[in-house]
Amino acid sequence: MKKFLAFALALALCLTSVAALAEVELTIAHIGPTTGPAALYGLATLHGAEIAVQEINEAGEFNITLVNEDDEHNVEKAVNAYNAALDAGAVAIIGNTTSKPCEAVSALAVEDRVIMITPSASSEAVLENGDDGYKGNVFQVCFTDPNQGLASAEYIVEHKLGEKAFVIYNNADVYSIGIRDTFNAKAAELGLEVVGEEVFNDETTDFTVQVSKAQELGADIVFLPMYYTPASLILQTAAAREYKPVFFGVDGMDGILGIEGFDTSLAEGVMLLTPFVATSEDPAVKSFVEKYEAAYGETPIQFAADAYDGVYALVAAAKEAGITTGMSVEEVCEALIPAMTTITVDGITGSMTWDETGAVTKTPMAAVIENGVYVIDAD
Repeated sequence: MKKFLAFALALALCLTSVAALAEVELTIAHIGPTTGPAALYGLATLHGAEIAVQEINEAGEFNITLVNEDDEHNVEKAVNAYNAALDAGAVAIIGNTTSKPCEAVSALAVEDRVIMITPSASSEAVLENGDDGYKGNVFQVCFTDPNQGLASAEYIVEHKLGEKAFVIYNNADVYSIGIRDTFNAKAAELGLEVVGEEVFNDETTDFTVQVSKAQELGADIVFLPMYYTPASLILQTAAAREYKPVFFGVDGMDGILGIEGFDTSLAEGVMLLTPFVATSEDPAVKSFVEKYEAAYGETPIQFAADAYDGVYALVAAAKEAGITTGMSVEEVCEALIPAMTTITVDGITGSMTWDETGAVTKTPMAAVIENGVYVIDAD
């Protein structure tokens, strides 16, 4: 009888241990624009996060509930979305998708002690905390704006893509400004001549002036630190003028092939700096793409991959920190901050580490659009 009781007790302890391991319950919130003009990005990050959550839950170590809050790429609505996420019991945030809303939300999260992993908000202001340096509770999966500018200039020079560069940027957007600034500085350092630049804003729909100026100055490469909508208009204008420089963009241009009504042949040969290409033969990428296409009927863009990796980074940090069911928002935050700076995540957007600023370290690559799809640049 004693042997049976001892066995039963050991079995119960074992089952309890397994159950505890399998039942770490977390509620996390995705915050991004799932409606409105930037919905293509927000839906991509939401769907990428959903696939990661499904995989993680199926693996059995965590049971994650994913809450989605739509910020409509609007600062005021982003704050409302943040409050709604906390009311829903979220202890961590995957978001925000875009920089300005993320800046507003991260300012609240640093005070409330809420951990944030943004898949795609690339502004340095997302991480900064005024005179106090860096927030510490906010981490990026994407490159910062300055790093995109630096890497773009380096890639153009290293691969001899052009000798006379022209920059078109949005002077009403911190994302565009930040990349433009560091691109110009690095270009000057590397001896790449920037023959001129033109600006636009969120209301601009006619890019004749900008494209004409680049053409008149003989630019053989046009740098586009912007999102896909204005980039598509620039390509249309260039085609109408029979102007054919190399167009080189950044991660915000990912999605240009999915614009309704856009003639994708106009994007043939366009290059962009990115850590993710859906046509990659990497088994992990192929698995993600297959699941994404089956679930949503479209090919994932980089933003989806960033969010997928962001969820896995959160879980890796949670394992490292020993997060358990029922911990408070503040407890989760304080435990995950040091864990994030010790983990390495081998994701579908690259092998990633983070420093105390929250910025990610990983290697970018360039993609080129060929026959209506992104392919890794082989040069």
